[in-house]
Amino acid sequence: MNDFTDIVSKVMEVRPDDGDYTGEDGLLYCGKCHTPKEAYFEDGHAALFGRDRHPTNCACQQKRMDEKRLADQQRKHEDTVKELKKDCALHFVTTGETIGNLTYRRGVSFLLVKAVYDTIGHDKIEQVRIHFSVDKGYYCTIKGDQKLDQELLARIEERMHEMADMDLSIRKRSVHTDEAVEMFRKYGMKDKERLFRYRRVSTVNIYSINEFEDYYYGYMVPSTGYLKYFKLYLYDEGFVVQMPEAAEPEKIPPFQPQNKLFHVLKESTRGGDMLGIETVGALNDYVTGGSANPKELLLVQEAMQEKKIAQIAEQIAGNPQKKFVLIAGPSSSGKTTFSRRLSIQLRVSGLVPHPISVDDYFKNRVDTPLDAEGKPNYECLEALDVELFNHDLKKLLAGERIELPTFNFKTGKREYNGHYMQLGEQDILVIEGIHCLNDALTHDLPKENKFKIYISALTQLNIDEHNRIASTDGRLIRRMVRDARTRGTSAKQTIAMWQSVRRGEENNIFPYQEDADVMFNSALLYELAVLKAYAEPILFGIEKDCAEYQEAKRLLKFLDYFVGIGSEYVPQNSILREFIGGGCFDL
Repeated sequence: MNDFTDIVSKVMEVRPDDGDYTGEDGLLYCGKCHTPKEAYFEDGHAALFGRDRHPTNCACQQKRMDEKRLADQQRKHEDTVKELKKDCALHFVTTGETIGNLTYRRGVSFLLVKAVYDTIGHDKIEQVRIHFSVDKGYYCTIKGDQKLDQELLARIEERMHEMADMDLSIRKRSVHTDEAVEMFRKYGMKDKERLFRYRRVSTVNIYSINEFEDYYYGYMVPSTGYLKYFKLYLYDEGFVVQMPEAAEPEKIPPFQPQNKLFHVLKESTRGGDMLGIETVGALNDYVTGGSANPKELLLVQEAMQEKKIAQIAEQIAGNPQKKFVLIAGPSSSGKTTFSRRLSIQLRVSGLVPHPISVDDYFKNRVDTPLDAEGKPNYECLEALDVELFNHDLKKLLAGERIELPTFNFKTGKREYNGHYMQLGEQDILVIEGIHCLNDALTHDLPKENKFKIYISALTQLNIDEHNRIASTDGRLIRRMVRDARTRGTSAKQTIAMWQSVRRGEENNIFPYQEDADVMFNSALLYELAVLKAYAEPILFGIEKDCAEYQEAKRLLKFLDYFVGIGSEYVPQNSILREFIGGGCFDL
């Protein structure tokens, strides 16, 4: 300890140069500029290892540092100019592209928050919160003295259009992270204050419309004049701001409530609020400090999911007519692990589950429909032998014994290998596939015998109150990690195919999600803090000259908000194990 004290004392001590002198205040002064090289600790602050002062820069030292900083900036500027003078290809981003549409939505969110404060008044608002995606917009709530009704919502929308017509500049400035923390503390935006407390970079980009300042993660439109298309709808306890999709950037789609999905999201958000973890900053606080234990958070989250799975199993078991459990959901939702865990709970409830893969009913490859690029389209319903599927399941329902097929992906042909099945009184089929919620897949099976489950990773955590985390980002990171581990697929390849995957989901899964009997949210509050260690190395592997680099850069910045959590506390039966490995289901 004495050695450590000596080291600190030497660091805190200022060695005088020739000409330096001690002033009347007892501090060391520079002999050249006659300004102090030391400063006393502020009143109320204890001395450090017996010293009542600390080093500081005199005027000439500060001048040299400023000159060096300016020289570094000039050098960076010259390097940038050299880079820009090289031949390159320019691509103008529009709102008809994914990145442009996200930028537009970010701008509308900023416009909305400003309009709410302008309309109601800062002194009457405790919180404006953008929660999660609903239909083609965002669900938002206002916490404060003013009651939200149609008249107030109309005034907020009117103010948004007024600012859009004025084409106000949206300015960006970079401030030191410490300054950002202090600024948002002053503004009462505690979520942002907590977020930037863990910021590893030295600066934060702040956006402003006139005097109103806020932080937004990602690119921003240059002015409010870009933000012409939006509509506000009262919904539940708050409202929805509806916005155009990239496919039709100048058209506001009519609001179509997805009540089942909404209530699952709301329930998940309430679960996070109950734990005091609504934002990334709150999660980081939980991970790093106090009496809280990250292991406890993991176990509580896993217990909540297990309880929900058990409730679903009890619901199925309570209706003996249900013989077919049909499970569907978008990519990387954790369908396989969920099916395994549900099967275990069904056994606890006295049933005997049997898995059936819809993939085994693929048509022979020569009969598979082709997509627009002339490649086999395995995601469309027509790629399946629907009639054979219904024929076999009807026979099973009637108590008959059948031989199930197996699809050989190497030969591209369906085979029969002696896999026989017959259903008894307690037997039940657990069927997983992207078309399972579509009645066209099971058109010959009676409705009373089917139990449909929609599963998705619906992220309930937000970056802060005004910056939501898209569920698609969570699923993309899950898939990148899994593909790299199990399939040898690079992050670059996963990002490149992601839009194609999303189109398949939009066509084959999302239109049928409200037809589900129950919905299950597989997202875990803590998962991105665990996935961070797996995703960052493979994202850093994407080169700057790749088309996927910008997306990789965005995801790396996103993951940088999280304080990492080790995977050693993740239970072996966790849905997260399907992606990071080490699970008990050998996935």
